[in-house]
Amino acid sequence: MFREMRRNRQMLSEEECVAILERGSAGVLSLQGDDGYPYGVPISYVYHKGKLYFHSAAQGHKIDAVKNSPRASFCVIADDLVVPETYTTLFRSVVVFGQIQVIEDEEEKRKALGILGKKYHPLDTEAHRMDVVDKSLGRVCMLELGIAHMTGKEARELANMKES
Repeated sequence: MFREMRRNRQMLSEEECVAILERGSAGVLSLQGDDGYPYGVPISYVYHKGKLYFHSAAQGHKIDAVKNSPRASFCVIADDLVVPETYTTLFRSVVVFGQIQVIEDEEEKRKALGILGKKYHPLDTEAHRMDVVDKSLGRVCMLELGIAHMTGKEARELANMKES
């Protein structure tokens, strides 16, 4: 169902892909938008136990696209060093494919929002974070992307630097 990576010598392991997802702060969520046009939106996220979570307004283009089609991809770029002399970049990135859905269950939504909040403010107390979560639950939508396929890729030059 999913394509094999053509340049598999540049492929990252699943562990390396997960590490990139855990460290990253933003990526591009791609959905099927209006009239079949792709819709890519930069978005913050959290990776937790094999799934990705995003927050959103309860209405808008992103939510309409999610409700229209559950298929999604998400891309995170971890490294992107421009090397002008060789007209290239040294990159490391991950692309995830899966099914996305709006979290309808209030307690699941609360937990997901708390996990997202902890990623972006890890020094906050649990009590304060969950107080903020509870105050925003009514106006925030949480999305969950179940990962069906994940690939990571890095420039050979970066891989060679790690080996030396």
